[in-house]
Amino acid sequence: MRERIAVLQEGHARTPHPRTFRPRDRHPRNQLDCQVQLKYDRHMKKPQTLEKGPAATARGAKTRARIVEAASRLVAEHGVGGTRLDDIMAESGTSKSQIYHYFSDREALMCAVVEARAWGVLQFQESCLSKVRSFEDLRAWRDMIIEINRSKHCVGGCPIGSLASELADRSETARDALARSFVQWDSHLVGALERMRHEGSLSPAADIPELATGILTALQGGLLMAQTMRTTRPLAIALDMALEHVNQRRLCGPAQEAKLGSKGPRRRRVGG
Repeated sequence: MRERIAVLQEGHARTPHPRTFRPRDRHPRNQLDCQVQLKYDRHMKKPQTLEKGPAATARGAKTRARIVEAASRLVAEHGVGGTRLDDIMAESGTSKSQIYHYFSDREALMCAVVEARAWGVLQFQESCLSKVRSFEDLRAWRDMIIEINRSKHCVGGCPIGSLASELADRSETARDALARSFVQWDSHLVGALERMRHEGSLSPAADIPELATGILTALQGGLLMAQTMRTTRPLAIALDMALEHVNQRRLCGPAQEAKLGSKGPRRRRVGG
């Protein structure tokens, strides 16, 4: 895992309980983010976390999980910077002393939030990418990503990417957790491409780790552009260009294989 992180660096919740929204929660953007998070949560089971220290008892584990779930919902709605400790206390029904009983400081709590939110996204992506066996399946995954983003009206971006933009330069612990999350997502793409090659639809000469990282990078950049421009077009273009690199390395005749290995592939249009 550490080697994979080094290579990438070198080369470049449980379902929320119904709640009464406070005035700032009534903004349609915040409600929409909650609805989309529910869409992710339906595909997942509750993560099994290793409890340490005060949370080792069953009661302590439940209290700690309640705090993390409450903080995760608030971060999804308001971002890390807009989430106050008082809000977390009110949302989780806990006191400040209880929060500091389970977390040494706010950074430790935010790192737990990173792990919880990343777990949800990664479980969802694994369930989708595990079905990929062909280029057509990969295109279907691309279409699903765009449709989810369209259903959100391009609001929110990627939960992991959004946390990275807020925390990567502020907390080395959080940055490390986010990097590991991207590596795991990358590994799911690697698995999908390896299955494509096993099924005979991808050239043995294809550099699968490079293709996987290219797709993930295009996805993250496309989501950021879609969030900013409020249109899925940048996301579609970015993913289409990344998938075109995969398309150019699909299994073909010996002459074309040799061409791919020596002179590089000719570009072909991919319908989108």
